[in-house]
Amino acid sequence: MTSPPTSSEDVRLRLDIAYDGTDFAGWATQAGQRTVAGVIDDALTTVFRTPVKLWAAGRTDTGVHATGQVAHLDVPAGALPNAYPRSPRVGDPEFLPLLRRLGRFLPADVRVLGIARAPAGFDARFSALRRHYEYRLSTAAYGVQPQQARYITAWPRELDMDAMSEASQDLLGLNDFAAFCRYRDGATTIRDLQRLDWSRDGDLITAHVAADAFCWQMVRSLVGALLAVGEHRRSREWCRELLSATTRSSDFAAAPAQGLTLVGVDYPPDDELASRILITRDLRTR
Repeated sequence: MTSPPTSSEDVRLRLDIAYDGTDFAGWATQAGQRTVAGVIDDALTTVFRTPVKLWAAGRTDTGVHATGQVAHLDVPAGALPNAYPRSPRVGDPEFLPLLRRLGRFLPADVRVLGIARAPAGFDARFSALRRHYEYRLSTAAYGVQPQQARYITAWPRELDMDAMSEASQDLLGLNDFAAFCRYRDGATTIRDLQRLDWSRDGDLITAHVAADAFCWQMVRSLVGALLAVGEHRRSREWCRELLSATTRSSDFAAAPAQGLTLVGVDYPPDDELASRILITRDLRTR
């Protein structure tokens, strides 16, 4: 679902957001659950003194983090002055006072990093060209250092990086990733996987993943399948053949949530934002 049409009396704002997903039940608002969108919606509603709702580029799952989440919201123009209980300092950017105020309302595990007026045609989700994720794990004998344990998965076995890299290349492109996605009624599993490669720095291994969009648990499932290849429990051919599946595979487990971080979202130039929405919606209904 996209956001409702903006009225002529509304101002659309873009928010850049970071959070530690450990203690959140994912991004999307859920009754009785602590979620990222719920926490930020509550803070913004308090600040603007009117109910507001965020729409995100990527609805991350329980335990997944973000350093580059993007969202938008529509605020009645008349509510903007409520965000500034005091006069802005001379020379302050337009929304710096609001940014400071939100910092006092939000808990320590979620931060709004930036606020700006969105250009015409901007939709955080449907205008996006691609999302970038990183999955981090450590093969150190001791596991993960305590200061990083919330963001890196400890992996107890050595991994064949060459085997994982080769198998990753077979998955690139426009494919049906049904084997890698949890079922969601009415959602397509066709995605354009544009990047899937690996880097290593000592015991730290990072998967770099980018696509036009991701279906439910797709990144963690891709990583989980490739870890099976890296441990030589599965072959490159097995991984490639998963693309012919029409339902989620039970041959492997998704990688744990804590290692996954949404690190960025790409958008086209401002004059192509509206047309990008039409393309994105078409891909969703293939």
